[in-house]
Amino acid sequence: MSDKSAIEWTEATWNPSTGCDRVSAGCDHCYALALAKRLKAMGNPKYQTDGDPRTSGPGFGVAVHPSALLIPYSWKRPRLVFVNSMSDLFHARVPMEFIREVFAVMENTPHHTYQILTKRARRLARVADQLDWPSNVWMGVSVESADNFDRIRDLVRVPAAVRFLSCEPLLGPLPGLPLDGIDWVIAGGESGPNARPVDGNWIRQLRDDCVGARTPFFFKQWGGVRAKSGGRELDGLTWSEMPTPATDERATC
Repeated sequence: MSDKSAIEWTEATWNPSTGCDRVSAGCDHCYALALAKRLKAMGNPKYQTDGDPRTSGPGFGVAVHPSALLIPYSWKRPRLVFVNSMSDLFHARVPMEFIREVFAVMENTPHHTYQILTKRARRLARVADQLDWPSNVWMGVSVESADNFDRIRDLVRVPAAVRFLSCEPLLGPLPGLPLDGIDWVIAGGESGPNARPVDGNWIRQLRDDCVGARTPFFFKQWGGVRAKSGGRELDGLTWSEMPTPATDERATC
């Protein structure tokens, strides 16, 4: 948990579960896995669980943390909260009852706005009707390449107040990106020592598609070995658009 996140499109992180494993090419240089290894070495109790070493890596086995459910209640000032920066809430090994408990916390703290991001869009769509969707919950999926458009089809079935796409790390062009029912798009290049390069034309196409669809666009970073050094400017402008939540009607339908 961090009350002051360095992630440009949020303000705080909250990790009621931790750990994950690879599902697509976007996971290959996972920052959370690298961070979990360091936190385990430092003795952090949330990262002592190992899953199958072929998939999870040291300290990155999926685990739920009921005590973390209390954290948002202690934050009095309203925050944008990224849920599970170190995991995936819709991972198959996160029990459905625990997901419901997470949603109950979000509903009971309406002064915060919660941003959930998943690569497990199929499970998300399958269980969405088993959850209550308060208007302060934004739901997103990762779309790092055109191979992941099926995640968008699953996302638009979900009655969240805001539906968003995280096209990061962007690994290829996204021609014909379907934006119907999408309220926000984040894009960015990969960071870290093995960062795969991003083509500026891929970013420009995303920006132009969003402008044409009147979908807010947020360009997070060019990436590279030192992500911050690449900056955030795109053709001389910084794109930091944020979504305007829909009415409660969609969130409760």
